[in-house]
Amino acid sequence: MSAGFDKKIHQTLADANLQLAIYTATGRLKDKRSESFAAAAMPDYQELRTQANALKKHAIENLDHYLEEFERNVESHGGKVVYCKDGTEVSDFVLGLAKERGARLIVKSKSMTTEEVDLNERLEHHGLESVETDLGEYILQLAQERPYHIVAPALHKTRFDVAGIFEKQLHVAYETEPEKLSQIARGVLRQKFLDAGIGITGANFLVADSGAVVIVENEGNARLTSTAPKIHIAIAGIEKIIPRAQDLAVFLKLLARSATGQALSVYTSFLSGPRRTDEIDGPDEFYVVLLDNGRTRLLPDRAKRQSLYCIRCAACLNTCPVYRKIGGHSFPWVYSGPIGAIITPQFMGVSHEPGLPFASSLCGACAEVCPVKIDIPQVLLDLRSEVKKSETREKKNRLEKFGYRVFAWMMTHPRAYAWAGWMARHAPVVKVGPVRAWTSQRDLPPMPRQSFRDIWSRR
Repeated sequence: MSAGFDKKIHQTLADANLQLAIYTATGRLKDKRSESFAAAAMPDYQELRTQANALKKHAIENLDHYLEEFERNVESHGGKVVYCKDGTEVSDFVLGLAKERGARLIVKSKSMTTEEVDLNERLEHHGLESVETDLGEYILQLAQERPYHIVAPALHKTRFDVAGIFEKQLHVAYETEPEKLSQIARGVLRQKFLDAGIGITGANFLVADSGAVVIVENEGNARLTSTAPKIHIAIAGIEKIIPRAQDLAVFLKLLARSATGQALSVYTSFLSGPRRTDEIDGPDEFYVVLLDNGRTRLLPDRAKRQSLYCIRCAACLNTCPVYRKIGGHSFPWVYSGPIGAIITPQFMGVSHEPGLPFASSLCGACAEVCPVKIDIPQVLLDLRSEVKKSETREKKNRLEKFGYRVFAWMMTHPRAYAWAGWMARHAPVVKVGPVRAWTSQRDLPPMPRQSFRDIWSRR
């Protein structure tokens, strides 16, 4: 684990107010999800998960075919598909288009893909104004922070924090009522929508058989972003493709319930091209930017490419005991929680943050709630193995290697195992070294007075 990763974790653990904010917010989302998937509310939940997994697996295994079909259908509706290898190519395309069309102001709806390639920073570096229009993202843009959570980006901010940010950045009176804070943001953003030359959105799904971009949201800002400006650019990872429109029925039943506990998000938009001649609303130009940025590197590995099934619901974050303690900004990239722990090393390389695959208890809670059945714990184990293989002999922890050898020997010698169990039950726990570090953030449960062997022999 790098010093920076370790430092951020300890800073979060030491902040009692932040701990409360994270635990409260994730707990609320977790409870709502559980209620929405209760047997009485959705008896076919497990069947839907199986279907979603099969659909994503099929789409990823036939990615080239469905991307080509999607491109044909987008172009048949008057749109254009642009393939980009990385963030530089994405920003070059947007900058070039903005320069050609004379656009200086860009409005954006919530998009983890654009966060992934630092699009705002790249555009602003070249003199363009890029404004986030999702309320949480807008708050963080003013605070100059990256998202804390995939679905609830400002989860760690209280209304008092937001009041201070608005007072400082927007020069308004200090106001702590959530409704009034929303009105302040709306007043600023409404004019941005009207003045913007380009609107940029993400995409929750790309439908191959119709060329439609599907956007799921609760605030309506994505709908304004995609229709008010003259140019709409949807930026999405290539893994967002699904074969058919009818497949959406499966994913839409799972996505909002997994994310926020809603049966369906407030707005679900299907966008498949620029405004037709007989339509009043909509953009004059429509572009879909398909981003690789490391995704194709996952395709050859059958086990790890299931990471591309993710639909960004963040259910794994809300249930993860590690995320709920260390928060989103402790993670080294824009994706946090269990899904971040598996896609960051694969997109960026395991050397980017070698400690990341080890930031997990492997409890399996993430796999249990994943709506597309990604086996996150198994991928973490595979990545841990990769990290160990990538380490040089000099960097290997000799004490750790010795400990594993002792453990392996003990597990194959029953008498030694029984003696160690007796010692663990009767000897006092000395909180030094790794034991002290472990117990600094956890309660060590008392050892049982009888071993399983003792109980079994009596029966």
